[in-house]
Amino acid sequence: MKNYTLKVLEVRKETIDTVTLCFKQPGLKKIKYLAGQYLTLQFRINGRRYIRPYSFSSTPSVDSTLNVTVKRVSGGIVSNYINDTIRVDDVIEVQQPLGDFIFDENQLMKSVVFWGVGSGITPLFSIIKELLTNQSLINVYLIYGNKLNSSVIFKSQLEELKKTYSKRFKVWNFYSREEFFEENTHNHRGRIHSDFIEKLMRDVENPSKHFICGPKDLKNTVKETLLNLGFLEDNILSEEFELVKNPEDFIGVETQKITLKFESKVIDLDVLKGKSVLEAALDVDVELPYSCQIGNCNTCKAVLKSGEMKMIGLNKLRKDLNENEYLLCCSYPLTKNVSVEI
Repeated sequence: MKNYTLKVLEVRKETIDTVTLCFKQPGLKKIKYLAGQYLTLQFRINGRRYIRPYSFSSTPSVDSTLNVTVKRVSGGIVSNYINDTIRVDDVIEVQQPLGDFIFDENQLMKSVVFWGVGSGITPLFSIIKELLTNQSLINVYLIYGNKLNSSVIFKSQLEELKKTYSKRFKVWNFYSREEFFEENTHNHRGRIHSDFIEKLMRDVENPSKHFICGPKDLKNTVKETLLNLGFLEDNILSEEFELVKNPEDFIGVETQKITLKFESKVIDLDVLKGKSVLEAALDVDVELPYSCQIGNCNTCKAVLKSGEMKMIGLNKLRKDLNENEYLLCCSYPLTKNVSVEI
């Protein structure tokens, strides 16, 4: 895993609780990434290391800086630190870009539809700019939900894109708490719902691909409705931010003491019931490598030397792991003799 040190060129206030960090590209070797991927930032706060992935809001073919947009989360140590503390000229360590929530330019299609709520607009915005700039034959549709008009992230930028690409870019806004706004065919009260999805799909010309980014309810509503309408699951992509843990999956999982070999050191580690091996290690200041924390990347991959473990909450089937390889962010020991090496 490559690490880089980047300088903050601009801290852009998007909304009252959201900022965009604009990083200067390294002078000698530019960081390569694809629209829709994410950048993992590393911080040391009160003596402890924190690592968090944030989607790019920049687009490599459009923006000269590397931009990530971060919304303040209640109780979120890192998101609050970024919104309150980061300033121009600060230097931040980052990991190489990762992620497969991207557009396949080799697929021929007429239209692409984007579904987002709140800060879920971030990777969508990156891909939308890519398509509008470089895919002149593709029509782009954005359905975007927010609480209020004032909480719309990238509001002015989206309005500018609508003007520049008026024939190819359409936006529908949903507001769950807005009381006063000008009614028109592209403004809606409430949340994105199945009736609207069905109606829109009748009006959109050959919707070939769907990108979804937002809370679980949005993903379920959009995906279930599209599948019922006959869309192929392979053409519905969703960006995941958290592990989905089914309580039934934890049957048989108990507190265990395991052996962890890391950087030539052997560590006895207590893994409490319900905690992953990664969480247990971080709780005692063992700074294991990690990034996405949801089982999508390989940064925390380890080899199981003895005992039994199970992975819980994976968002997608991982065919690239060998039988004895586990992702520690979603791994839980099942026996007393577990030994892993990373």
